[in-house]
Amino acid sequence: MSETTAIGVAQFAPMADEAANLESIADLAATAAARGARLVVFPEYSSYFIDPFDESLLAHAQDLDGPFTRELARIAERHDLHIVAGLLERADDGRRVRNTVVAVGAEGIVASYRKQHLYDAFGQRESDWVEPGALADPQTFTVDGLTVGLMTCYDLRFPEVARTLVDAGCEVILVPAEWVRGALKEHHWKTLLAARAIENTVFVAAADHPPPLGVGLSAIIDPQGVEMAGVGSSTDVAVAHLDPAAVGRVRRVNPALALRRYTVVPRD
Repeated sequence: MSETTAIGVAQFAPMADEAANLESIADLAATAAARGARLVVFPEYSSYFIDPFDESLLAHAQDLDGPFTRELARIAERHDLHIVAGLLERADDGRRVRNTVVAVGAEGIVASYRKQHLYDAFGQRESDWVEPGALADPQTFTVDGLTVGLMTCYDLRFPEVARTLVDAGCEVILVPAEWVRGALKEHHWKTLLAARAIENTVFVAAADHPPPLGVGLSAIIDPQGVEMAGVGSSTDVAVAHLDPAAVGRVRRVNPALALRRYTVVPRD
């Protein structure tokens, strides 16, 4: 049997208090490490979150390598982990912020991703406050030989994002999220997570805010769309052991990626 790598999804409710958020992250990272995790994923906007959005976003946005990210690296070093979490990043225009995901190890930042598809749907207008990320090369890093890629929340509804990550060699896709509750939103969340795993024959790990603002249901999905581990509505960590050989086995039986006749082309 292949040696497995344990990854965790940490579900918690970030608030308008950076210190409290880092304290929650430190506690949940310790729990993940105690359960054997080598990588743990936290939600979107883990550094700072307020509902509804207001001008405080600008005041609490940080540089990519600012104090939040540096503390994540210290937590990662303490527990021999990689940590992925949502960062409210300072933008250049002085009017909006960036919705960024950082991946850190003990050495610091190993990858970062700025959300490309902003949540201008279901009555929300994220773009009023957030600058969209550029259509840059996929952001990937490795953990125990597994190639891992990043996307954020609403990106999940755009299958092209996951496909570009798979084309870059990813075997695991991570989805920090604040999946807003609403009619059928739990159904959409679970269906889309499974769909991205099935159509790309990869593992998907997604961390959400719990209710009442998020749907919760953070989960780790295998390459056939089966949930391996998950959290319901509580603050907790779920851990699953990923077998790197599983991706190859599934692709031999279901070679959909090799049989496709279309590629992904960026749209301005």
